[in-house]
Amino acid sequence: MLRRASPLAKLISAAKPSRLNQAEAGITSKARTPIINFVLGGPGVGKGTQCTRIAETFGFTHLSVGDLLRKEISSNTEYGGMILDKITKGKIVESEVTVKLLKIAIESNEADRFLIDGFPRSEENRVAYEQIIGIEPEVVLFFDCNEEEMLKRVLHRNQGRVDDNIDSTMERLKVFEAYTLPVIRYYSQKGKLHKINAIGTEDEIFERVQPIFTT
Repeated sequence: MLRRASPLAKLISAAKPSRLNQAEAGITSKARTPIINFVLGGPGVGKGTQCTRIAETFGFTHLSVGDLLRKEISSNTEYGGMILDKITKGKIVESEVTVKLLKIAIESNEADRFLIDGFPRSEENRVAYEQIIGIEPEVVLFFDCNEEEMLKRVLHRNQGRVDDNIDSTMERLKVFEAYTLPVIRYYSQKGKLHKINAIGTEDEIFERVQPIFTT
């Protein structure tokens, strides 16, 4: 079966990250620079649920990196197989692919306030984002939850995701600790990180989030 050329493939073939500056990226060259907020946390911590509520309450556009990657898989593009292999194994997809999917999503959306859910997952992700998109995040949310609770949530959420199994989840937890925690420390040192206790009901957790966007 022939795989179709996706916008991602065209973008990647056009230029490498090291040769892109903000003007070439096409985002900050618009009449306005979008407001970007990152949302981080381990698997099953409830990022997606809280992002939906934040977006509805405060007028953000929610971009889930996981959803963008799964859409690329389902679209049967030339990168879909590679992405599927990485996700199934609980690994991090190549930064260039992830960041350029984000770039396409932001450019194709008329909104100017975004919640980017599940990104950056590594220092490499962060550096690639700065090279390709280059918009400093206003806020970085970190939903904090213990490993036992995250594992329980993932294995009971029944969303039909290829990575919602014990082996993939355990690997994702290892990846989170090894690769994402350094990103969290980086934004904490920059004074942008807001740590949220993710234990409790959906309403209780959202109550902890709201002051960040109302002050």
